[in-house]
Amino acid sequence: MTKKPDETLQFDRELFKRSVRYNVKTMFRKNIEDASSQEIFQAASYAIKDVIVDNWMRTQKEYEKKDPKMVYYMSMEFLMGRALGNNLINLKAYKDVAECLDELGMDINVIEDEEPDAALGNGGLGRLAACFLDSLATLGYGAYGCGIRYKYGMFKQQIRDGYQVEVPDNWLENGNPFELRRPEYTKEVKFGGYINVYKDENGKDVFKHEGYQAVRAVPFDIPIVGYGNGIVNTLRIWDAEPVECFQLDSFDKGDYQKAVEQENLARNIVEVLYPNDNHYAGKELRLKQQYFFISASVQEAVAKYMRTHDDIRNFHEKVTFQLNDTHPTVAVAELMRILMDEYGLSWDEAWDVTNKTCAYTNHTIMSEALEKWPIELFQRMLPRIYQIVEEINRRFIIEIERKYPRETGITDEKIRKMAIMYDGQVKMAHLAIVAGYSVNGVARLHTEILKNQELRDFYEMFPEKFNNKTNGITQRRFLLHANPLLADWVTDRIGDGWITDLSKISKLKSAADDANARKEFMDIKYRNKVRLAKYIKENNGVDVDPNSIFDVQVKRLHEYKRQLLNILHVMYLYNLIKDNPGMQFYPRTFIFGAKAAAGYKNAKLTIKLINSVADVINNDKSIGGKLKVVFIENYRVSNAEIIFAASDVSEQISTASKEASGTGNMKFMLNGAITLGTMDGANVEIVEEVGAENAVIFGLSSDEVIAYENNHSYNPMEIYNADPDIRRVLNQLVDGTYSPDDHERFRTLFNSLLNTESTDVADRYFILKDFRSYAYAQKQIENFYTDSNRWAKAAILNVAASGKFTSDRTIQQYVDEIWHLDTVKLPKKKQ
Repeated sequence: MTKKPDETLQFDRELFKRSVRYNVKTMFRKNIEDASSQEIFQAASYAIKDVIVDNWMRTQKEYEKKDPKMVYYMSMEFLMGRALGNNLINLKAYKDVAECLDELGMDINVIEDEEPDAALGNGGLGRLAACFLDSLATLGYGAYGCGIRYKYGMFKQQIRDGYQVEVPDNWLENGNPFELRRPEYTKEVKFGGYINVYKDENGKDVFKHEGYQAVRAVPFDIPIVGYGNGIVNTLRIWDAEPVECFQLDSFDKGDYQKAVEQENLARNIVEVLYPNDNHYAGKELRLKQQYFFISASVQEAVAKYMRTHDDIRNFHEKVTFQLNDTHPTVAVAELMRILMDEYGLSWDEAWDVTNKTCAYTNHTIMSEALEKWPIELFQRMLPRIYQIVEEINRRFIIEIERKYPRETGITDEKIRKMAIMYDGQVKMAHLAIVAGYSVNGVARLHTEILKNQELRDFYEMFPEKFNNKTNGITQRRFLLHANPLLADWVTDRIGDGWITDLSKISKLKSAADDANARKEFMDIKYRNKVRLAKYIKENNGVDVDPNSIFDVQVKRLHEYKRQLLNILHVMYLYNLIKDNPGMQFYPRTFIFGAKAAAGYKNAKLTIKLINSVADVINNDKSIGGKLKVVFIENYRVSNAEIIFAASDVSEQISTASKEASGTGNMKFMLNGAITLGTMDGANVEIVEEVGAENAVIFGLSSDEVIAYENNHSYNPMEIYNADPDIRRVLNQLVDGTYSPDDHERFRTLFNSLLNTESTDVADRYFILKDFRSYAYAQKQIENFYTDSNRWAKAAILNVAASGKFTSDRTIQQYVDEIWHLDTVKLPKKKQ
């Protein structure tokens, strides 16, 4: 039951095959029979790009004609994944191209595997941004994504002797066939130097930036294809080039370093995502990165607007900036700078425009993750921006004093907690809240905690700015492309309307009571588990049983996400099996995947622990394969698609109150995995949608966690002393069970849970407090799974209840409640 393709998307199979042959010949001087898989990938991608560019040009012409309001989604990360398959899906050409490639003697899966994941992001923040761009194009809204064209991304993760090793992710080694270099929109970005103030002929102050270093920001555009509507939006990522490549005069004088100084500055800015900032040079580079892409993006947004409009004071009527977390917040001051210094607006006029243009999404509850910069660094690196932020802060403090007069006795406390500049730091979240017209959290619980805890003072002062937009994912990537077996099954049962309206997937609920449907569903799950087992064998050399429970935790590695709780429980299960060889135990495969930030020692040590436990358990023949542990190297979008489709259990076990939303939980749900989790982030809303009986929830509530933190009443040593099973597991961290060559290897993890004498808070993420509740929940999972009919029903109901968690719904809420965009439809093609 497939819809007839839109006439804008009619796919010419013979033209595609001719194009592939022609591209192979002209690009590689080969016949198609002699071409490698990589060469076929390149040739096919350029053939598809030709189709996309036609629609891209039509879309831009329609935007020029209709002049809709545009959103600029500004983000340090865009975790796009592979482009070829996603573009084919959204062009409704995937099956056509698969068949064409088959006729040419190629397997589309092999060809897709030749494409590296674009190394433009790392975790949920970047993947959310990618989903949002997909939804904006699919819903027909004008949008630009704005980011950085990283040469090596964060890093490519290798596991050597169980340790994470970071190596460059050279994803551009063979070029990116879908990008377009746009040198005509190059901008200059300035760092350092000083500001001189002059008077113009009218006696007005003119601020002139002098003595600076500069780089050229050169945009590369990547098409974002909407599903089935011909709309193609743009992800604009900025590369850095030197203003002057090589200073020959310096070289001739023997000053070789100065000769390439500008080249080195440019190269460093775009080399890696999130440089290690636990040292001063790293902080400096990260600030440069943020200002680099923001300055270029804001300059071009203003220039684009002024190409077709004559009054910059109305900029906000046609443009909105969505700041994806604190990283792009410097956009506030950069827009002010351009409006005042380049267009001559007064402070009040510029502030009015800025205040109506900038909106901020908060992605973290933890105050330590709210970005702050040393004033000395900020002032030295961005002197004019510093002046503007300083003035915003001065005016805001006056506003605080007006709202909370001195006689209230709380003025100084409010200033301490709310000032943008205080105690030697520039607080970027405060700047975003003060300067923007909207502040949103990304799950209902998260937003309430922001309002009542972390940002309470700001909510009290600006209640009208705060709102919630629960995150979502695109079903086109994470079901239609990632899980074709399940996608076809869903479409056969309820039609294909779910592809653009995921609420329609609720029609699947009736299938949960159909014995034949349950059997079909579980057969699809088994086939996907076989596919993942094959991937694990090829990449890890470990045999895993597709009949075992696939219990999966794949996400960024951070202590609050509690991968440590998961692996400690695996150690506990192993002890149980060793102590009771004859016990009933349903075989389990625990699958982990995560990158740890390069400077995050405890996170990296947790990866080593997971791999050390895996080495012991996977090689212990005495347990009869009842337990297996796998750490999947270099977790990314392309292998995530295989993992989600095969998962039985979705581990969403963050400390309650710490996870802003989560989107991995939604991808698992969409693919029929059961949530094992705390009532944290979007888990709360997932349980509401699917029903508590179709998920397994454990642990402290967010209110309980916050209460323990406020009254400092938690002592993990009491649990360690009272519970022999927990004590045994923790002692195994330091008795050589998993590190016979170095008993002290995991001492810092042991200390992080128990060391109450340290200045650090012991077990700050309540791992031991939640351990018994988690172990009981895991036992419930086992009992649940052994009732195959009940499990299959719950799994189908999870898929059927996933409709709320589409990024299409999230984007529509942004449009209706924050951005106020108009849809654009392409006119029919002339025949």
